[in-house]
Amino acid sequence: MALSTMYTHKRFVVLLVLIAIGLLLLMVSTRVQDNSFLSIEAAQSPIASPTGNNDDEFIHSGSKPVAWLLRIDGAIGPATSDYLTRNLAAAAAAKARVLVLAMDTPGGLDSAMREIIRAILDSPVPVVSYVSPQGARAASAGTYILYASHIAAMAPATNLGAATPVQIGGGMGMPELGKPGDKAAEDPKSAQDTASATENKVINDAVAYIRSLAELRGRNIEWAEQAVREASSLPAHEALEMNVIDLMADDVADLLQIIDGRQVAIHGQTFELDTAPIVIKEVNPDWRNRFLSVITDPNVAYILMLIGVYGLFLEFYNPGGIIPGVAGAIALLIALYAFQVLPVNYVGLALIGLGIILMVMEAFVPSTGILGIGGVIAFVIGSVILMDTESESFQIALPLIIAVAAFSVLLLVIIVGMLMRSRRAALVSGDSAMLSEMAEVMEDFAEKGMVRVHGELWQAVSERPVKKGQLLPIKAIKGLELLLSDNDETTGEQS
Repeated sequence: MALSTMYTHKRFVVLLVLIAIGLLLLMVSTRVQDNSFLSIEAAQSPIASPTGNNDDEFIHSGSKPVAWLLRIDGAIGPATSDYLTRNLAAAAAAKARVLVLAMDTPGGLDSAMREIIRAILDSPVPVVSYVSPQGARAASAGTYILYASHIAAMAPATNLGAATPVQIGGGMGMPELGKPGDKAAEDPKSAQDTASATENKVINDAVAYIRSLAELRGRNIEWAEQAVREASSLPAHEALEMNVIDLMADDVADLLQIIDGRQVAIHGQTFELDTAPIVIKEVNPDWRNRFLSVITDPNVAYILMLIGVYGLFLEFYNPGGIIPGVAGAIALLIALYAFQVLPVNYVGLALIGLGIILMVMEAFVPSTGILGIGGVIAFVIGSVILMDTESESFQIALPLIIAVAAFSVLLLVIIVGMLMRSRRAALVSGDSAMLSEMAEVMEDFAEKGMVRVHGELWQAVSERPVKKGQLLPIKAIKGLELLLSDNDETTGEQS
């Protein structure tokens, strides 16, 4: 027993070491990302020069001028923010002449959008946001990024707008129902006003943010506010007419030709772009960004969390497997990192944890399914409200939730069925099971003697004399003695 406990403690220590290594790697990763911002600041240091000569050298240096091309295709999330901020730093270090950001996005998370905009505003490299290809859009968060860029451009048959925040920062929610007698309960208008006040705070914050960007870049302030308050949208040609964007271009090459000679303001100083003879360098996401993009998908993070929790439960329930514990610890750490950068509702996360605990307890504390059913209900509700945003791109797919819940119910039915069958099954061990067994007499005796049951020797008591070789049923068990019945099943003396 002590040896088994020692091995269990060793495995627990191994798991703790793995968790510590994972946390260390996350800290190093965060530090590397912080250093990338420092590299931008280092590249900006010449720009602070009062003469401005170093600025011109920074933007126009190099015998082969290069324009970096980055692409946003899909919802804006943590992976997008990591991809853009790191490459803006790299473009500054490489002294790129201009950075073109080709966008086709329905919007995304407010936190990721603001990180991107901060990186654009701090960048010493001119950023040209370009909505392309034809048929693309820069909705919601994409509109803010367009307004923040040094130059805003669109391809024909594209659109932008619909920038009304939906649970920006996870703050918007429904009003609570008051108790009978409460003023809010008696006056529905009061509850509605509470919700409106919360919503207005979020919208007014977004309006102030986009107005400040419009003032900085000299673009249409009135329409920017309208895009937030009324979710207005514009096609490319109207956006150009209303001074929402700076120009229209058919493709990236055409864009670079058009912006040649334009002036941009970078940190209070004006520079003229020279982009006619230029090489386009397209920068695709690296392995780290692709990995981050995969794990920050809410569905993937959700699955990783389940693998991690169940893996650790299996390891502690059956020590010695090693693989479930190691895989579970790694999966859970990755899931926690993903949830850290996603808009997670921690009440939903707690409900999922409670549901899993209740379902596991059903296997150890039989309750004819009550604990299991409660666990499934808590698990489903927690899964539905886990993501604290109404953006469809960052919601857990309902079919996935239904599939996991159905699997949990099936597992629960199997466990309860096995428990019910075990209750109805005949006993095969213990005192009760021995009462139906036959004892073989090992020696002649009148009152007490030795008998054999299941290959074991027992002290037996008989009310009448018995002979060696007889098979007598066991009538009762008293301490370490068997009481034999008088009914002789087999009589036969062994010589």
